[in-house]
Amino acid sequence: MSKATVSAPANIAFIKYWGARDLERALPMNSSISMTLEHCVTQCTVEALEREGIDEIWNAEPDGGFGTPEPEFAQRVREHLARVRKWAGRSEAVRVATRNTFPTAGGLASSASGFAALTLAAAAAFGKKASTKELSLLARRSGSGSACRSVLGGFVEWAASRGNGNLDDDSYARQLADADHWDLRNVIAVVEIGPKTVSSIEGHRRALTSPYFDKRQELLPERLEKARRAIRERDLTALGPVIEEEAIDLHLIAMSSHPPIFYWSPGTVAVLRAVRELRQEGLAAWATMDAGANVHVLCDADSEDDVAERLEDLPAVGFVIRDGVGPGPDEETEHLF
Repeated sequence: MSKATVSAPANIAFIKYWGARDLERALPMNSSISMTLEHCVTQCTVEALEREGIDEIWNAEPDGGFGTPEPEFAQRVREHLARVRKWAGRSEAVRVATRNTFPTAGGLASSASGFAALTLAAAAAFGKKASTKELSLLARRSGSGSACRSVLGGFVEWAASRGNGNLDDDSYARQLADADHWDLRNVIAVVEIGPKTVSSIEGHRRALTSPYFDKRQELLPERLEKARRAIRERDLTALGPVIEEEAIDLHLIAMSSHPPIFYWSPGTVAVLRAVRELRQEGLAAWATMDAGANVHVLCDADSEDDVAERLEDLPAVGFVIRDGVGPGPDEETEHLF
């Protein structure tokens, strides 16, 4: 038997993945850029069993116990395990347990960290060595496309295609800069902790029905280049407007899809207003959101305390998570079971 445990981080997208060319294989319409986080992680233990048959899937609870995952999530895990088994040339069943260090299914990329951790832990448990490119491709094929970015640390770009003909083999993530390149902080204002009412997968499906979807596609090449340059030059005043435009566009498209999706809550609006006020006071703070109500506020290290204190004082904010750019996944020696 072989057992492996991997911690894989969530990521926050500067340029978003929203709308798929092929949703089943998570082939995006456009390239995206993200920052890998450090503290928001999924821990996943996979043990290859000495039998074939049904996989065992568990949620690891904070008290050390284990719970049964939601049926839809368990089914996605089983489908991806079958995919990893085929890739690794193995046939045995596995036992899996996962645990998140941050709220699940609330638009904080727990799916990205979860399927990245599952991919890496399963590959390790099967004893399969692979390149980062292979692992990024495999994580993307889980259906959680953003998982392909979470297999890398620092600042990451996931290409829609690299122009080599086969889209499925051509859409993977690469690192733009490592975690030591830029000490960028991310203060997350948590205004909702429950699962969102419309999943990201359904949001991707509806995105192409928005009348604004094509316009955003026209704007993206310039935005992508601005984001790359800002990361290269460590320029938050250049990056900030880009990430805010992107966040607004994602939610504009969601709200104008058929049927429309409203991820924002009153707390979202309160946080966005507070961020604008912080900038008026001279702090470099910029907001972005993925498909959910919670808000990521990017700032420099000198501003982090002031940003966190202001957000914590807002009645609509339940709590804040202080995070920053992280080095990427890590194989651990302490297992969940």
